[in-house]
Amino acid sequence: MTLSYVDCSRWFKHRRKTNPYFARINFSSAQATMRRLDKAFAAFFRRVKAGEQPGFPRFKGRDRFDSIEFPAYGDGIRLTGERLRVQNVGVIRVKLHRPVEGKVKTVTLKREAGKWYVVFSCDLGDVKVEPKTGPTVGIDVGLSSFLTTSGGEKEPNPRYLKDALPELRRKQRGLSRKKKGGKNRRKARKEVAKTHVRVANLRREHHHQTALKLVRRYGFIAVESLSIKNMLGNDRLARAISDVAWGNFLLTLRSKAESAGVAFVEVDARGTSQECSACGSVVKKDLSQRWHSCECGCSLDRDENAARNILARGLLAWTKPAELNVADCRKRAPRSRRVHATE
Repeated sequence: MTLSYVDCSRWFKHRRKTNPYFARINFSSAQATMRRLDKAFAAFFRRVKAGEQPGFPRFKGRDRFDSIEFPAYGDGIRLTGERLRVQNVGVIRVKLHRPVEGKVKTVTLKREAGKWYVVFSCDLGDVKVEPKTGPTVGIDVGLSSFLTTSGGEKEPNPRYLKDALPELRRKQRGLSRKKKGGKNRRKARKEVAKTHVRVANLRREHHHQTALKLVRRYGFIAVESLSIKNMLGNDRLARAISDVAWGNFLLTLRSKAESAGVAFVEVDARGTSQECSACGSVVKKDLSQRWHSCECGCSLDRDENAARNILARGLLAWTKPAELNVADCRKRAPRSRRVHATE
């Protein structure tokens, strides 16, 4: 027997009449939680049917359930100035990082390592983006350097997780020694979470700063389309690949490029390191060989050679930019607004 979202919603509506605790919960917010549960089980059965590793949905207790969604603004939650009113919680003073613009559509209360945030998703309407002119660039991402451009410029890899590993290991060892279910274990878990959040914030800031520099400088950006999930199967490089977070960076770069009217193209990265950017010959080399040398006389850094090939493929894919008509494309401005709520 299976329970769908409709069945759960009907059961919850009936129980609210007899259960005072359920009656106090915002009904729309509870429905959003039930939709998340239904989505998790639908994904589970899809993986089972496809023969993938199923991963049965985990139960999330109060210490693991870190977000509450209100799908309709004004229904259970409302912001007035710097005061946030939440149903059956009261008025909370918030620190606005930026003004809330546009029409608020949904609101989410989010907890990260003991700190609370409220995220407003706003509809700002259609925004016309003018195409940007500027030089072209191909970008090859890597581990020795965060990225290498087709012009030979390199961005160092900050390796935030690697730098935090000594502190993280000490805190994790302390957590493992604490008694399960105890107050000290909850405190130790929060300390571990704080370290992870700090690493994630530093990494995200680096991605935004690097992407902004590229968008301001270039009018055409070509990047490689990566299958990161397959790369993580390499046990020796999995942690380093996760630390550099190429997927998040490319997503950030794409978003900023679209908002600024910069042409953005993803190309197949296969063979870009082996192919000579000058003559097109295939020069075989393993991962440890970091210099490209060809019989045609082309000699340069391996990553720069790959970036040049990525740029050439990107320009080839962008043969008729008039068909895309970037000037007539109407892009949406970023929708999410994060506001820090004091405890």
